[in-house]
Amino acid sequence: MSFDSLGLASHLLRAVVDEGYTEPTPVQRKAIPIVLAGRDLLAAAQTGTGKTAAFVLPMLQRLGEGDPAGTARSAAPGRVPPPVRALVLAPTRELALQVEESVRTYGRHRPVRSAAIYGGVGFSPQASALRKGAPIVVATPGRLLDHVAQRTIDLSRVEILVLDEADRMLDMGFIRDIRRVLALLPARRQSLLFSATFSSDIRDLAEGLLVDPATVDVAPRNSAAELVDQVVIPVDRERKREALVHLVASGRVSQALVFTRTKHGANRLAEQLGRDGIAAAAIHGNKSQAQRVRALGDFKAGRVGILVATDIAARGLDIEALPHVVNYELPMVASDYVHRIGRTGRAGVGGQAISLVCVDEADLLRDIQRLLQRPLPSTVIPGLEPDRSVRAEPIRLRSAGAAPRGGAGRRAAPAPRRGGMPSGRDVRGAAARHPVALPGERLRRAAGIAPAVHSSAATTKGRATR
Repeated sequence: MSFDSLGLASHLLRAVVDEGYTEPTPVQRKAIPIVLAGRDLLAAAQTGTGKTAAFVLPMLQRLGEGDPAGTARSAAPGRVPPPVRALVLAPTRELALQVEESVRTYGRHRPVRSAAIYGGVGFSPQASALRKGAPIVVATPGRLLDHVAQRTIDLSRVEILVLDEADRMLDMGFIRDIRRVLALLPARRQSLLFSATFSSDIRDLAEGLLVDPATVDVAPRNSAAELVDQVVIPVDRERKREALVHLVASGRVSQALVFTRTKHGANRLAEQLGRDGIAAAAIHGNKSQAQRVRALGDFKAGRVGILVATDIAARGLDIEALPHVVNYELPMVASDYVHRIGRTGRAGVGGQAISLVCVDEADLLRDIQRLLQRPLPSTVIPGLEPDRSVRAEPIRLRSAGAAPRGGAGRRAAPAPRRGGMPSGRDVRGAAARHPVALPGERLRRAAGIAPAVHSSAATTKGRATR
């Protein structure tokens, strides 16, 4: 099947061809005709499956049919701006920016005014863009409600609502904000909900949001990416960084997205890798938008080879042909493992997910393998075999100065359990007890490579499979 058979307008087909795509992905093939028909949609699709184009393309067509001139019109001074006709809610700043970029990419042959609304940056430029008129708004829930409170946006004439990565929005505690936004929208509208899984919480949200929806499921519940080679490397908690340095120095890992559980852990690891001679950057919720954009840009351009991230910050990142994901620390929730490794093995290109697992994380690994319904292969690094006499310690999830998350729709932090590691202790305690246990330079010399390790550049070309 080709894009020509989906009923898309010629100017949208031209834009798709411009991006180099001729065949739609499964979610695009199933969802686009449904959205074009005006039906509500409940779709299960993980990132990397083409879900963004699956709603952006038909959304642009429907808005163009309703008001072909108004979507591109900018309000003249003193005149009422065109109304917001389509609203996309996204969980993170990065995803909001990527969706809005897709709107501009696929609408290039019939331009449509759009705006990305998110926190961490100045309020006034966004208000100015809204005053000029933006028929399509892509927003994170919190900043959107800030604009509502300041009366810089009117949502009373929204025709199409999209909730992108709704499962992550619930995990991040946005359910109350989402409900506040829904109360501001007209009752008669088209609503589209995209989620990586059809959890019970997502189905509850869909029941109150969607009217007689069509269902598309191209992401079997909690399935790992088929193109991802997964491996577990057992290692002592104090030697995880040494293991990561070895993987880079030996050439086994080049460009990698590395996951930690906490913001403090991400900062600390990136700084330590830098001292080991490995170019690294951290990205997490405490970083400003400018810092996050710069870190991601450096990573994509190959100026840094390791991007250390927390789960929330990495959600929605679109990194083309990413070869490796490294779980420096396993996630507390097994389904988050699936989201993590889905950063690689995208768009038909294979990748590898490596998990550095210490004795503290034995229960977490069992949870992941139970979810995947299969054991993960395991291999040790010669010279870094784990000490079997080391006893497990409990994991406590708390970044420096961070309060526990709460509120409706948020996951409460699990109670301390057998087989874990305090997020602060793993870096501070290890450094204190083993100040010279990380021979990064020796490893690099043994591998015969230069002290600073950089990745090959990752392309940033806009993709229909976002």
